[in-house]
Amino acid sequence: MPRGAFRAAKTDKAVSPESAALATFIPRGEHRMPTTAAATPSLQATTSKVIKRLLPFLLLMYILAFLDRANVGFAKKAFQADTGVSDAAFAFGASIFFLSYALFEVPSNLIMHRIGAKVWMARIMVTWGLISAAMMFAHDETTFYMLRVLLGAAEAGFFPGVILYLTYWIPSFGRARAMGLFYFGAPLAFIFGAPLSGLLLELHGSGGLKGWQWMFMVEGLLAVAVGIWAYFYLDDKPQDAAWLSAAEKSELAAALAAEDGIKTSHGPSHVFSALRNPRVLYFALIYFVIQMSVYGVVFYLPTQVAGLLGKSVGFEVGLVTAIPWVCALAAAFFLPRLADASGKHRPIAAAILVVSGLGIAASVASPSPALSLIALCFGAAGFIAVQPIFWTFPTNYLGGVAAAGGIALINSLGALGGFVAPNVKTWAEASFASPAAGLYLLAGTTLIGACLIAALGALGSSDGVAARPARS
Repeated sequence: MPRGAFRAAKTDKAVSPESAALATFIPRGEHRMPTTAAATPSLQATTSKVIKRLLPFLLLMYILAFLDRANVGFAKKAFQADTGVSDAAFAFGASIFFLSYALFEVPSNLIMHRIGAKVWMARIMVTWGLISAAMMFAHDETTFYMLRVLLGAAEAGFFPGVILYLTYWIPSFGRARAMGLFYFGAPLAFIFGAPLSGLLLELHGSGGLKGWQWMFMVEGLLAVAVGIWAYFYLDDKPQDAAWLSAAEKSELAAALAAEDGIKTSHGPSHVFSALRNPRVLYFALIYFVIQMSVYGVVFYLPTQVAGLLGKSVGFEVGLVTAIPWVCALAAAFFLPRLADASGKHRPIAAAILVVSGLGIAASVASPSPALSLIALCFGAAGFIAVQPIFWTFPTNYLGGVAAAGGIALINSLGALGGFVAPNVKTWAEASFASPAAGLYLLAGTTLIGACLIAALGALGSSDGVAARPARS
């Protein structure tokens, strides 16, 4: 693809004075995220106030989302033993979630952009919680497939919706930090969810239910409760927030409008132009590779740890499984802050994926269970911490309704990696007659992701930042 395809096209659209002022603060040749002239101490204080108000609740929502899509990994052995579902059928059922998830991402995000997060996020959580709880009734391959498809459709739009929602509230100078806090959800889902899932599995026989039935029911109903809470807690835009003063609303809205003006003036400004934009599609390819790493490991991590310990999946395995996610939590806290502070988002993201890929490979290459667990810590920390840094690329390129469609497209195409990874892993293990082959393959795709991020600079995109306006 020609180099110029990745550069923001020249347009004849008028550039607002706010946008022009913003552009003057992006020095030529610097690979930095866009900053605002209005990044005053008062705006920084307001941004911190927004983060403290919104991020803990959004984090709770993400913990439950990640847990409800990945808890099938904890149920794997017991579920298969009770239902007779084969390894290949389980891999297909676990991954088919991502097909319906990808299919409904874009329309879901466009609906949220139109009607607001307050109603739409509540709807998403309540429906996915009910369907996740209904997994307790999956008794054969057909019902397993059907419920996983419905779960993907119900949850579609949640993650890109939150990414879009953060662009309504947080200026670019604090966005990687905020997304890093949001990404605590994945490791926290396993730090607390792994022991919880293991404990619920040990309720086997109580009330006439299997352990995996208890797990799906309890964790699904938790999502329903938080979804109802979301309707009363979230506000659609800063203008609707009773917890911000008039001055705080005004300054924050002006800064966000200035940034949005730059993005819509020098990037795609409509949904369909965003959906066919070469840079957006390149971002989707990168995210696809990252998601292959995530779900190729996540769905099988409890089983892998159980094999290292020589035990069955239960409370003890759940506790040990939480260790890599503690490391991921620390990485998601520090590395996005490092990227924001240095402005070197692209090289830092590429380096993180290199470390992650090597960690995934070393986890099966080492003969020592302890060293394998340490390697898993590096693998998990890398593919979690790189994601909030990655999302600063498209969110600083897309604005307005194009952001709603473009972010959803990136997430939906990327989420297909969650469908491909388990099936490719199972194929590699069968083809090479080695349980290590699948993870070696996933380690390789992770390293490819590092190369794709590094190539952003060579393709006319330093850190995914929209091009600055031409000087007259």
